[in-house]
Amino acid sequence: MTFTLYVDGRRWRAHTDQVLAGTPGLVPVIKGNGYGYGADLLAAEASRLGVQTVAVGEPHEVAAVRAGFAGDIAVLRAHLPGVDGVPEPDDRVIRTAATLDGLRALAGHRVVVELLTSMQRFGLEEPELAQVGGLLADARLEGFALHLPMVGSGRPAEVEAALNLLERTGLTRVAAAGPSPATIWVSHLTEAELAALTARHPDVSLRARVGTRLWLGDRAAAQAKGTVLAVHRLARGQRYGYRQHKAPRAGHLIVVGGGTAHGVALSAPSPAGSIGQRAKIVATGGLEALGRSLSPFHVQGAQRWFAEPPHMQVSMIWLPDGVAVPAVGAELDTDVRMTTASFDRVVLD
Repeated sequence: MTFTLYVDGRRWRAHTDQVLAGTPGLVPVIKGNGYGYGADLLAAEASRLGVQTVAVGEPHEVAAVRAGFAGDIAVLRAHLPGVDGVPEPDDRVIRTAATLDGLRALAGHRVVVELLTSMQRFGLEEPELAQVGGLLADARLEGFALHLPMVGSGRPAEVEAALNLLERTGLTRVAAAGPSPATIWVSHLTEAELAALTARHPDVSLRARVGTRLWLGDRAAAQAKGTVLAVHRLARGQRYGYRQHKAPRAGHLIVVGGGTAHGVALSAPSPAGSIGQRAKIVATGGLEALGRSLSPFHVQGAQRWFAEPPHMQVSMIWLPDGVAVPAVGAELDTDVRMTTASFDRVVLD
């Protein structure tokens, strides 16, 4: 247990309670690695929040949350005939249909029908909607879904356009025959946007699917730490590591728990939305080309350099002389991307 996530339970729960209070119809999203906390812990927290429904990303993730959560479980990824097997209807599971073939295959299931948005990822387009009403006779409609982009100010307008589209195609009446009131499942709306849309459309129930803002909105509520496993004094020119590099000068080699299997040093491509971000990426790439990469581990309040690329379960970092050397067993604060992190244990205070 050398790579640990410590969670300030009181602070974390204060934040999730605040999101719940500001988000009527909240549907917590529990997918992938459980945002670093793990699906079982988040399922228990969703139960504590008292929500009716949670959402998972993939069909196989249902099993990871149903033991710890007694309510409904919505599957975000649309059912794809030919890719997915034929599932048995489950009264606790709500499937997503984003194609006409997918909707046909989900006869007998509780179903949310996804409409295409500016995300241009999955969803039915207007010409296809004329056939939806007939197909829904064999399914149990739970509403319509909109997967909205994370940036920009046009999300409320997309919701308004979708409501107009459903009205134009006669599907508002179909929706009203399902859950009452008619239900639209949405993502990435702010609390203010949700409140404004709810005020304008009191006859529509907006179900907000929220993951990152709910679980990771107060990032300081949790701290990853790697345990120091070994400390070695190196003379200038002494070789070390898999690649047998030479120490550039005298200092210490610190072996710390946390490697690629834990998500250490894994990152997604940067959106690089500003000149400053682009310059940072160029500078970082230049350093990496010279064999220098900053590790996520901190010693004496400063981020330290990798001595070589991280191993699967441990990393080796370089400490120059003049820096206090941590003892074996000490824990180092670590910056990790929570959506790709995997911890040996999660300690919830």
